[in-house]
Amino acid sequence: MGLRPFAALGRPSAAAIAFDVLSETRASTDEIAALQRQRLTALLATAQGTRLYRRALQGRDLQTLPLAALPVMDKARLMRGFADSVTDPGITLGALREFCADPRRIGQPCLGRCWVWESSGSSGQPGLFVQDAAAMAVYDALEATRRHSPRPWARFFDPLGLAERFAFVGAIDGHFASIVSVRRLMAAQPWLASNCRCFSILQPTSSLVAQLDEYQPTIVATYPTAAVLLASEAARGRLHLRPEEVWTGGETLSTVMRAHVEQALGAKVRNSYGASEFLPIAWECSHGRLHVNADWVILEAVDAQHRPVPAGRLSHTTLLTNLANHLQPLIRFDIGDRILLGAERCRCGSSLPVIEVQGRNDDMLVVPGRDGWPVTLLPLALSTVLEEEAGLFSFQLRQTGDRDLQLLLGPDAPQTTVARKRYRRLLAEFAAAQGAVGLRIATQAAGALPLGRSGKLKRIVASPGVRAGFRA
Repeated sequence: MGLRPFAALGRPSAAAIAFDVLSETRASTDEIAALQRQRLTALLATAQGTRLYRRALQGRDLQTLPLAALPVMDKARLMRGFADSVTDPGITLGALREFCADPRRIGQPCLGRCWVWESSGSSGQPGLFVQDAAAMAVYDALEATRRHSPRPWARFFDPLGLAERFAFVGAIDGHFASIVSVRRLMAAQPWLASNCRCFSILQPTSSLVAQLDEYQPTIVATYPTAAVLLASEAARGRLHLRPEEVWTGGETLSTVMRAHVEQALGAKVRNSYGASEFLPIAWECSHGRLHVNADWVILEAVDAQHRPVPAGRLSHTTLLTNLANHLQPLIRFDIGDRILLGAERCRCGSSLPVIEVQGRNDDMLVVPGRDGWPVTLLPLALSTVLEEEAGLFSFQLRQTGDRDLQLLLGPDAPQTTVARKRYRRLLAEFAAAQGAVGLRIATQAAGALPLGRSGKLKRIVASPGVRAGFRA
């Protein structure tokens, strides 16, 4: 395969990028390594133009500089020095925040030349990430060409998916990566807009079920916990939906969760792995294994001191380098997930490396409902309510009894009487909208939020002693 150096072409067209992505899908291990080096060199050359990386890269041979020689970056440092991290000085944090404050602009270009999405703040720090057109074209091409379909003949006869009805179920009122990408594609491709709809996970479950029953999508894209919720509704006879495929991402998908969804909905589950820092990090092959798009993104599995861990050993965290985005270079960015690099090549034949991921693994909370049925409160929905509506990012929400919730407030959280009342009110209103009754919500200051054995914070915690409708 002839290598096409990304840098030598400048910022190529979407068509050229799509050709590269397609031709590289079956690249050898050596070819992938060569592509990584070429694109890393180009990224470092661009990063030299930012104040954030100028000193670290000055006078270095970028073609041979080891990635491990560069500093580790995280979200807090990025946001503190945002103006130093972008290569376009006209893109300011104030302009991005003003843009993201308007939900009507979701999926539209910001300042006419970039796309912006906000992270959920799961690490205790919200972030804003900007992408240029070339980076977005890379993400689009990876999603379009590398996602394995359980219905290859359907894709052969209908490559554009004109016969599909696509449903995205998630947080749709903020500038999050998934909804921005969906709405951007709907605006760019009118044929897609006619057979694609977005549904909020923040609405009452009964309303969501009714809307999906009316629409009858053939493909549902959502979070694993939301897929489990829909599967449970179907198992109880309240959701009459038989999609062909369910696409999941954004949380950890366990074997038990996958089996529950596939059995109750009668659909094949296809999982993926992504982040705000790079949307399509990995795709699931026909053998059910996640393959990293290593020609466009570099993942380093490291220990607590950011030293590499060998294949087959679970990392403490993961450092990500985005080779596609030259507008906001993200180099050795700590994304907080624990991964395990596969030691052997996958039986599917792809040379792209295999990983296992332990990302978000919050619990679903099951509480009493007004109609006698248990009500499930999804962890991403609860987090979104606290982050987006209450402005709270340092917290842990615990279920301590059938009707009892305890909200622990981290040392960085506003803890005035007014703030605490607001947290309790917003949680109570959300739970009541889902059909929950009689909840008792308490707030408590915590000097430090309790971390799990992995060293990561679990933000939504169900009590093991509370009766549950489903546990993964």
